Amino acid sequence: MTETTAQQSSSPRTINLAFTGASGAQYGLRLLQCLVAAGCTVNVMVSRAAQVVMATETDLKLPGSPPAMQATLAGFTGAAPGQLLVFGREDWFAPPASGSGEKAPLVVCPCSTGTLSALATGASNNLIERAGDVALKERRQLILVPREAPYSEVHLDNMLKLTRMGAVIMPASPGFYHNPQSVNDLVDFIVARILDHLDLPQDLMPRWGEERADGKRDDQRQ
Repeated sequence: MTETTAQQSSSPRTINLAFTGASGAQYGLRLLQCLVAAGCTVNVMVSRAAQVVMATETDLKLPGSPPAMQATLAGFTGAAPGQLLVFGREDWFAPPASGSGEKAPLVVCPCSTGTLSALATGASNNLIERAGDVALKERRQLILVPREAPYSEVHLDNMLKLTRMGAVIMPASPGFYHNPQSVNDLVDFIVARILDHLDLPQDLMPRWGEERADGKRDDQRQ
């Protein structure tokens, strides 16, 4: 391993996280908490509709300006100074706005069907849409977490287009095989799946078959 590679592997990972106006703000907020706890640097983008949804579905009400929003989210997550950065809707100089910026995954959680449409058609009318466009053209990891029911043919067509472009469509459809005891358990199911796709450690949810594999290992040791 070269010195440069060693430095890269030991440096904190950067994740771009966008909140849009679909229901399910709890998923994005819980993901943000987990990313901060994992030591990631997080570039945050929040649509106007997402602010409304967040205020409706949670006790967290975000102020209007990016600096005030950044202070609120840093307090909510316990982020260290500089670990969590919030960029405005038309901040075209933000790192996620260009392929020349840092190569980082983008997670849109929750992802509105309007955002799905914009990304599927190449729209770049705001920073979130531009960040998605960059992720697609640069072949970077793009995880979209829609929360809608039922899906129209338009929604399904857009998801198919984006899947073919390389995006991962991960609907906020939690499983029940882990015997959830609370709404938080259902939220953690989806967040754990996102963290797994980002190759980040998580202990929110055991991976399928882990207990069985651990049992087999214990049997072999005896």
